[in-house]
Amino acid sequence: MIGGRRPLQGQKPGDRRVRVERPHAAMFRWTGPGQLTAKEAASTPKTAGGRLFARAKAILLGRPLASEEEIGERLSKKKALAIFSSDAISSSAYATEEILRVLILGGIAALAWGLWISAGIAVLLIAVAISYRQICIAYPTGGGSYSVSKRNFGRGMSLLAASALMIDYVMTVAVSTASAIEQVTSAVPALIDERVILGVIAITLITIGNLRGLREAGNLFAIPTYLFLGSALLMIAIGTIRIVVFGEGSAYSAQIVNQTGESLQTLSVLLLLRAFAAGAVALTGTEAIATGVPAFQPPEAKNAATTLAAMAALLGVLFIGLTFLAVNFGITHIDLPEKQTVISQIAGRVYGAG
Repeated sequence: MIGGRRPLQGQKPGDRRVRVERPHAAMFRWTGPGQLTAKEAASTPKTAGGRLFARAKAILLGRPLASEEEIGERLSKKKALAIFSSDAISSSAYATEEILRVLILGGIAALAWGLWISAGIAVLLIAVAISYRQICIAYPTGGGSYSVSKRNFGRGMSLLAASALMIDYVMTVAVSTASAIEQVTSAVPALIDERVILGVIAITLITIGNLRGLREAGNLFAIPTYLFLGSALLMIAIGTIRIVVFGEGSAYSAQIVNQTGESLQTLSVLLLLRAFAAGAVALTGTEAIATGVPAFQPPEAKNAATTLAAMAALLGVLFIGLTFLAVNFGITHIDLPEKQTVISQIAGRVYGAG
């Protein structure tokens, strides 16, 4: 028990008094009827080593936050879009490449199906986004697939869904980071031998950014996310105008034709389905917003549903737009001597070298 009463004996035999001890006053404060909230002093280490570690941790991850400060950590729709949509939007950087990687097995002519497959995946994205939007509204406490399966199918299925989400998030970090490093080495080929080290550094920075809290993570991730969105949308707009209005575009180079002419498969339904399945990585991360509804500012469910709709629209435009440019500019995944990714080659055609 915190605090208490201690009886004390006075100088005379019948002289007794009671001392009320409140040692919690320096470490706790009343925040409601029968409710004490710890002050910062309550978690202050007592040893010199502990205080040194606490200072280092505060510099790296920020100061500890009280539970009542949680409302101040809530995210606006703009910051939430930067955090929760980063893994979904980043998949647009490699989804087109995965489609072309499969279609090239059917020869140069098969690559024209890339746009139709992207459109089919976009339809699937709309269906998935509508479903998750309904989850945001029906389950405002968050949890996504875990909450839905627990309420409807029981604890066992909910744990299975949670395990799948954990594995999915780990794979998302690995694949998205690997794709990001591949884009960096496409821009700066001299760094290709350092790609593993760059990947480890990137994951470390992402981890530290998230551990500093939602609000600070939003500030950190907003700039690169919106910079990518702005430059990619501008690239799609310029490229589309050059193709549709000015009739630009090109056939596939002789080098690519020679590399693909030796081992071809018949363009079959199975090959198209395989390309569809490979390109479905574009849907990665669409569940993140439904899982983190409580992180939004009030009204949480409405803001989460609006952000999810915006994310799906942006992802669809990026995915179809990049595929349209790749098909019309005659770009494939096949490694050139410079080892450039598809999105890097598109940027080179639209923005020029350098």
